[in-house]
Amino acid sequence: MQRFQVRHGLRATGVVDRPTIEELNIPASVRLAQLRTNIARIRELSSSVQSAKRYIVVNIPAFQLEAVERGRVGRRHRVIVGRLERQTPSVSASIRAVNFFPYWHVPESVARLDLIPRLRRDPEYLRRENIRVLRDWQGEELASEGINWNSAAVANLKFRQDPGEWNALGLIRLDMPNEHRVYMHDTPMKKLFRQHRRAISAGCVRVENVDDLTAWVLRDMPGWGRAEIDRVLASNQPVDVDLKAPVPVRFVYLTAWSNGDGEVEFRPDIYRRDAGAGLVAKLSNSDREEQAQRLSP
Repeated sequence: MQRFQVRHGLRATGVVDRPTIEELNIPASVRLAQLRTNIARIRELSSSVQSAKRYIVVNIPAFQLEAVERGRVGRRHRVIVGRLERQTPSVSASIRAVNFFPYWHVPESVARLDLIPRLRRDPEYLRRENIRVLRDWQGEELASEGINWNSAAVANLKFRQDPGEWNALGLIRLDMPNEHRVYMHDTPMKKLFRQHRRAISAGCVRVENVDDLTAWVLRDMPGWGRAEIDRVLASNQPVDVDLKAPVPVRFVYLTAWSNGDGEVEFRPDIYRRDAGAGLVAKLSNSDREEQAQRLSP
């Protein structure tokens, strides 16, 4: 039973609980459709990285990142991905820079849906979280005390969080320009990595032990060994490092795959993207309850 649970992304308790029963009850015909759907996805991934000596793959439904070199996985990291309402997209990009102690320029969607409604209830949130209000990204800073957060005009304001351990991006951002404006980064809320299902973010990918991944990314950069990374992290000063050789990154959506031993693993269709293959197009009861708990205030 524990082996079954591991293969299906469940907690390996050996107890036949409700999530395990739900996975046991999925018909073989649905699993076959799932395999066929993911074969196409795996072929597309393989084709896109076949010439890369090393690259990073984030498998969204597995909440996992793999750093691959010469066809072998060198590192694995837990990740946090976007929740159902703010899905992490499939992405093909490359890491071109590492930002230590980054500023966080609050995305318009996050400001409109999350930050401004919170400020209507709790205006002191800006001060506690070291977030500055700007007229525009190049404009002057505004005093938040005089702003009417119920005014429609606040939708035009910009918000920028200062670097530091409180910053929503944590201490490191891996800059990978792409049309979706998502990237990988640290987080001050590291306890969230203990959760089993980690579809929690607003779309970007939070990486556990991102400093170790950063060391792997910067490995071939002269002067950027682990000791230098640790020195920069201890300095509390923003530093940007441009990579000489960008590292390819793929955010993929694999709900079924075969591991090195030939065993097939399955993961829940958290974004319902497998529905076109005849798979169940709704969340399981346990998934729905977990989403409700995360999205509650």
